[in-house]
Amino acid sequence: MTSPAYYTPQSGLPPQTDLLSGRAVVTEAYTVIPRGVLRDIVTSVLPEWHATRAWILNRPVAGGATTFAQYLMEVAPGGGSDAPEPQPEVESFLFVLSGALEVAIGGAASALGPGGFAYLPPGEPWSAGNTGAGNATFQWIRKRHQPLPGHVPAVVVGNEQDIEPHAMPGTDNRWRTTRMLPVDDPAYDLHVNVVTFEPGASIPFAETHVMEHGLYILEGKGVYRLNDDWVEVEEGDYLSLRAFCPQACYAGGPGNFRYLLYKDVNRQIVL
Repeated sequence: MTSPAYYTPQSGLPPQTDLLSGRAVVTEAYTVIPRGVLRDIVTSVLPEWHATRAWILNRPVAGGATTFAQYLMEVAPGGGSDAPEPQPEVESFLFVLSGALEVAIGGAASALGPGGFAYLPPGEPWSAGNTGAGNATFQWIRKRHQPLPGHVPAVVVGNEQDIEPHAMPGTDNRWRTTRMLPVDDPAYDLHVNVVTFEPGASIPFAETHVMEHGLYILEGKGVYRLNDDWVEVEEGDYLSLRAFCPQACYAGGPGNFRYLLYKDVNRQIVL
């Protein structure tokens, strides 16, 4: 069985001979950040981390997705943070793409390799460090938690490769979802899934819903229908979709098309 692939950014800048045209686009319904623009020159250094740089993929902006922030983190050997989260009301979800990341939660350490993940509830002290010989890269999703009386989210740690995916109805398991957080527990106000399409599989209708999405493509290529546009995407690309952006897709390559998907769920609309 072939191990899953998890795309990570390439270092350096394009040559001066390259054309400026590309696939990056920002609209009021969606944003596409292609992997070719995730270059060294657009990284940030976060003050809570050392020997680390970050590509900030999403932040709340007017006219766009507003419920979450999402980073692509690259931690050098020996780097990390003893206090990564500056806001106690914020929850986090980490998903490792490459390398070895040790995450300590309440004094208990977990070693996360590619496909490993950790959900950190709000107010839960945690730290993270690179214990390997090469860079550790991971997706970091941050959301201000919306408390629900009588329901408190718990720490969740695992690896997506150890979870049995759920086949979507009527697809002969060619479209399946790996759910890394409990979907039947209202304590959690977000879901993070790995979605897999085998070649030729599709979302055969334009989903139009209140949930926002952060979508990082882990493997393969596909074509997305976003609002009125058809957009080609490939591993390493990132999409941010605002609420009610019509969306559908199909796998467009010889291998599986897989992505990490964030969505906000389980809460009343605040008026």
